[in-house]
Amino acid sequence: MTRLQRLFRIAWVFCRYRLDTFLPLAELPGPLKVFFLLAPWHLFPQPKLSRGDRLRLAMEELGPVFVKFGQILSTRRDLLPDDMAESLKHLQDRVPPFPSSTAREIIETSLGAPVAELFSEFSADPMASASVAQVHAATLLNGQKVVVKVLRPGIERVIQQDLALMYLMAGLLEKYWSEGKRLHPVEVVADYDSTIHDELDLQREAANASQLRRNFDNSSLIYIPFIDWDYTRKTVLVMERIHGIPIADVPALQAAGVDMKVLAEKGVEIFFTQVFRDSFFHADMHPGNIFVDVSNPADPKYIAIDFGIVGTLAPDDQSYLARNLLAFFRRDYRQVAQLHIQSGWVPPHTRVNEFEAAIRTVCEPIFEKPLKDISFGHFLLRLFQTARRFNMEVQPQLVLLQKTLLNVEGLGRQLYPDLDLWSTAQPFLESWMRKRIGPSGLIKSLQSHLPAWLEQSPEMPQLVHDTLVQLRSSGPTEEQNRATLELLRDNQKRAERRWRRTLIAAALVAGAWVSAHYELPALAQSLPPWGWAMLAVAAGLVARGGR
Repeated sequence: MTRLQRLFRIAWVFCRYRLDTFLPLAELPGPLKVFFLLAPWHLFPQPKLSRGDRLRLAMEELGPVFVKFGQILSTRRDLLPDDMAESLKHLQDRVPPFPSSTAREIIETSLGAPVAELFSEFSADPMASASVAQVHAATLLNGQKVVVKVLRPGIERVIQQDLALMYLMAGLLEKYWSEGKRLHPVEVVADYDSTIHDELDLQREAANASQLRRNFDNSSLIYIPFIDWDYTRKTVLVMERIHGIPIADVPALQAAGVDMKVLAEKGVEIFFTQVFRDSFFHADMHPGNIFVDVSNPADPKYIAIDFGIVGTLAPDDQSYLARNLLAFFRRDYRQVAQLHIQSGWVPPHTRVNEFEAAIRTVCEPIFEKPLKDISFGHFLLRLFQTARRFNMEVQPQLVLLQKTLLNVEGLGRQLYPDLDLWSTAQPFLESWMRKRIGPSGLIKSLQSHLPAWLEQSPEMPQLVHDTLVQLRSSGPTEEQNRATLELLRDNQKRAERRWRRTLIAAALVAGAWVSAHYELPALAQSLPPWGWAMLAVAAGLVARGGR
């Protein structure tokens, strides 16, 4: 019943703002065209508002899920006309606020004291109002200027209704749509479900902010405000008040003399640093959450807020993405095709030559062009068509990364249209890959794995003995016992060999490290020949394992 009510609500808003006028009726199939021409929304008069305002107001009425979708669209000037994109910009921090009296009640309930006893000053009028929470300016008793973020009352119930409807629609798509199984719509919704619920816990957001602040401590790229944990709860967050120019206010940035090229390039560097160096990235980087410190216009610094949504990547995903991006930048489309097949993203029987040719057809036109001349939306559409042709599966764990990349690209387009996204990102990725697979990266990897191997290897004989006892008590046949005993004896011998090789490998790695440490201080640059020999033998022993 709740899902049905929500569906009627969406249909009502659709009719009220006459969103049917956005549909390309002439391009629809005959039956759908007849349906839309006879649909009941024609009984509603068309509001005397611009199409952008109608879309914005409809999204505001439908709640946070739709507001966030509008926030993403607002950065996509290549996908939307300027008038619609301009209207959707107001979704970033101008969602209608809830009463300040309600905000005070939530603060006092959460912190257990009257607002007057918590703050020397508290502004009744919110500084900004977003889809999930709103923000009030305040001053602590010690004189520190802060902002108080308060969760919207009843927001969890509204989101739950939207998610229920999204699960229903995703399930139908996966069951009845030919592309459903490949695109994993239910998994994508489940991933968003986890994300949006994380955003409803302001203590989690505060923890995310603290982590990002540590990652960029004393950085010239970005500043993260500090969190006052004494005044932070699940529904209330108190954070340092920052001062800067909204990144979407390009005229103000230009008037302040900001070097727009440097600012745009820093945005790209911040994204790749978070993804590949830290594997912890701000995944809600729409313009409403980003400000600029212009105290040094020649070297501007980003200021980020709203850390409810962050993303992480596993080491395998990091490596896979870096190798793919570098292959794209170098136009090595064959390697891109092979990486997709090796990762299992496309079926193993895919013909490499055909896949390579399809990728080249999509990617080649976009290189050696300034960002202003590249339609990234068109590029993604072509990639999607290629994916359909080769049955490429959607990877739900990368949805947040793709969303963040779209936001970063949208910001770059607004700040400095001539930004060369590829040449800015390529040196960073090449440096990251050198550190990961070079001498220092290899030694670091071996050092991180050796302790686990050393801990587990001595236990192997006992584990074999315990397994034998368990098998004997379970009562299998004599023939099964004999085969199992033979297999376990062989495994025990392998474990003993692996243990010896691991100890030898550890000694060789230590020798290589000592050789680099004492004969060549710049460990990351090179090793002496005999140090390399030790490392090669150690890697061979580890790779052989128990064989």
